[in-house]
This record gives sequence, C-alpha cells and structure tokens, in this order.
Amino acid sequence: MISSLQAIVFDFDGVIADSEPLHLRAFQQVLAEEQIELSAADYFASYLGYDDVGLLRALASDRKVAMDETRVADLVARKGTRLQQMLHDDHVLFPGAVDFICTAAAEVPIAIASGALRPEIVSIIETAGIGTLFRTIVASGDTPHSKPSPAPYRLAFEQLCSITGRELDPHRCVAIEDSRWGIESARGAGLRCVGVTNSYPADQLGQAELVVSGLNTLTLAALDELCATVRHA
Repeated sequence: MISSLQAIVFDFDGVIADSEPLHLRAFQQVLAEEQIELSAADYFASYLGYDDVGLLRALASDRKVAMDETRVADLVARKGTRLQQMLHDDHVLFPGAVDFICTAAAEVPIAIASGALRPEIVSIIETAGIGTLFRTIVASGDTPHSKPSPAPYRLAFEQLCSITGRELDPHRCVAIEDSRWGIESARGAGLRCVGVTNSYPADQLGQAELVVSGLNTLTLAALDELCATVRHA
C-alpha cells in the first residue's frame, strides 16, 4: 500500500521514450546543412539537457556562430520535421515504460516535465495509449527557462497541486530523470529524484537519490520507501 509517495513527474526523452538518439540524428542532419558539426560525444557531454532552443543558443555561443532568433526558429522547425519522420519509423518507448506508467497512474497523479516539444510528446504517448494518464504536461516553451532551471519541475508540481486540489509535499513527490541537468532541475524544485541509466552511467547521475536501469526495474514500493526517508542536502 502506497503511504508516503504523493505524485510522480517524469522526464520524457531518455526516461519514457528512447528518443535521444533520434534527436541527435535530427540535429546532426539539419546542422550539417548549415556546415555545423555536432558529434555524439559533444551532444551527450554538453547539450542533451537543453530544449531545442537552448541547445542551439548554447552551441552557437560555444562555436562562435552568429544565430539570431529567426535562424534559431527556422532550425528548430526543420529539426522537428526530421524528428517526426523518424518517430513514425521507429518504436521509441523503453521496455516496461507503459506498464510502469499504468501502474503508477492507478495509485498517484503523474505528470511530465520535459524539454521536448508538446506535439512530439503528445503524439508518442497517445499512440502508446497512455496519453490520458498524465494529469499535466510541461513541455518546451512552457517556462521562461529550461532545465537545469527548476522552472519546468516547479510548474509541473504547481499544476498537479491545482489539478488535484491537494497541498502536495514536494519531498513526497518524485521526479524520474536520465541526466544531471534534469536532476539539478528537479532537486531545485524540491522534488525527490530517481535517475535511470538509459543515457548516462550511474556515476554521472550526480545527486539522484536512487538509480535504476530503467522503468522496467523500478517499483512504486521503492518510490514510497524513498519518500518516507528524510531528504539529505
């Protein structure tokens, strides 16, 4: 019986959907047309935690490339088109994701806080038949700042409080993340944090309080036990 866990907020790419390689490939294709190279090593080391706009701004700054808002918007749109084509061609959900999400939603309110574009998220979860299980979705552009800012998780938590009509305790709500940027965001919002090793090894998941190999190995009992403990700074 769940007694301490009050809510779960999922990251999307790298936690629910195995779409990070597709995001990278779409970025690489679009940037190559602009004579800008983005290696897999650079993407996973420096840029995975950003939303699309944030990635392009950071990349432009790092490479000293002129990139105004018009160019950024054009690249984001072109990358989104490439990604949608790839998503239709590939099965992108991680093993066990649907089962865990269905089990979780039957016990506590669940949400998504992601740097992905809303249409991408909605398309995938609706195709998988789990779209109605999430009480709210915070996507790219819904907050002034993306992860590692706490803003996405803070907004998801506030929306869950409003939707459920409950004064939820952030220390009894769990974020599930695959990157150090996301973990920093979740902890900044006061949430407990579980790391999954889909994108990075355990030693790169920093301040996660619990690390598992994926949603297929995670249990609600483990999350309930985590929320029953005192959070350490």
